[in-house]
Amino acid sequence: MPKEYSRTVWSSKSGDQRKDTKPADSQKSLPPGEQVVYLHRDSKGRGGKGVAVLRGLVLTETDLAILAKKLKQSLGVGGTVKAATIELQTQEREKIAAALTKLGYRVKIAGG
Repeated sequence: MPKEYSRTVWSSKSGDQRKDTKPADSQKSLPPGEQVVYLHRDSKGRGGKGVAVLRGLVLTETDLAILAKKLKQSLGVGGTVKAATIELQTQEREKIAAALTKLGYRVKIAGG
């Protein structure tokens, strides 16, 4: 067999190290008092309907989902978690800011 077609095979006692069975939780959640949440308004790609987008949260995926659920229940709106942001189906950012302040977060309303 020519040299360019041969591949070096690596083996170890513990098996293939590339397939990690446990997902690495590299991100830790910060306490609410140490975070600043930025509230943006967005309507792109939604047929003109606006949503409030919460950015700047340093939370794990599970903590982000829990916070989104709390906000949706307290405000009576729908929403989702996408790419480390929370999208709420409302444009009433003052109510969202009040709910987040009640939970201990510092809030800045960004955008127009």
